[in-house]
Amino acid sequence: MARLIPPEYGRRTLAEVLPAVAAHLSPELGAQDVLGLPPASRYVLVMVDGLGHQLLSRDRARAPYLSGLLDDALVLTTAVPSTTATSLTTLGTGCVPGQHGIVGYSFRALGEVINALTWDDRLDPLTFQPQPTWLQRMSEAGITVSTVSLADFEGSGLTGAALRGPTFVRLDDELDDDARVNRVVAASRAGQRSLVYAYERRLDHTGHGKGCGSEDWRAVLDGTDAWLEQLRNALDPATVLLITGDHGMVDVPSEHQLVIEDTPGLASGLDLIGGEGRFRQLYTERPDEVAARWRRRLGERAVVRLREEAIEDGWFGEVADRMAPRIGDVVVALQGTWALMTLSKPGEFTLVGQHGSLTAEEMCVPLLVDSFD
Repeated sequence: MARLIPPEYGRRTLAEVLPAVAAHLSPELGAQDVLGLPPASRYVLVMVDGLGHQLLSRDRARAPYLSGLLDDALVLTTAVPSTTATSLTTLGTGCVPGQHGIVGYSFRALGEVINALTWDDRLDPLTFQPQPTWLQRMSEAGITVSTVSLADFEGSGLTGAALRGPTFVRLDDELDDDARVNRVVAASRAGQRSLVYAYERRLDHTGHGKGCGSEDWRAVLDGTDAWLEQLRNALDPATVLLITGDHGMVDVPSEHQLVIEDTPGLASGLDLIGGEGRFRQLYTERPDEVAARWRRRLGERAVVRLREEAIEDGWFGEVADRMAPRIGDVVVALQGTWALMTLSKPGEFTLVGQHGSLTAEEMCVPLLVDSFD
């Protein structure tokens, strides 16, 4: 059985990145830099969706710019689950999932399972996720804070919940790397003290569709490496460039896709099924029975925890009373290359690359630092 990698909240997770930046840009906010970032008056933070540390290490020959930074990189852990909505909210707020409440890709709210990426218009992002973001705090402290991202994400529920506060700089064509670089550089130069957050999603999309072991994925890594090097060369020399990921990924062969409804005993007693293939969140009035049955059926293919056990193990950090019911009564972290699929989400069956669990491949992400010194 693969070893689970618990999140290192308070030490080396995505939650510590923006407070570390704020410690240099806005010392009056009282943040601490536990990561040891180089001091600067301008920072650019690029989030490359799906850039796992092990994936980059495996294919470092395909990414000469990033590989040149890899040996000196910090290895961070994502939050749990290792999925985009949770990771971006952890990054933006500097809080653990148990405090910000975006506890997965999909989880219980409004008496049903909601998708945190596509959001639900019945939820007000500012009250559903009540923690202020560090982007917001720094902006209110007089720092010039900008987000450069796809126009589709402007005003979205997840953006409002996870990354609210900065000036939004629209990117209409994610394939136009020149335009992206130009917008990031201009935003960086807009103030004497500045932070630019930029988001890149193509690596993740290709991994889901083709697999992170595919040549298609490596080709996207080639292109990502090239535009990031172009960005570094275009930024003012004193600007610190930070590059990280929100999770890694594993490829799941079709024969390792277990279907909950087709596996004897798994569907019994469930009210709602949340999460995703690599990290299922089960809602039930009989959690002890469900957990015991799932443990017997899945064996070493998964780690099954009651909500209370997962909280005690530190998966979600300190959990606020208001947020606890969002977490599954039973949570299931898959091992190896297994995934648990549900017929209620047929689109998930097309996914090759998947993530969400606590394996090193999914949990560990690099924090690459280029201070141009």
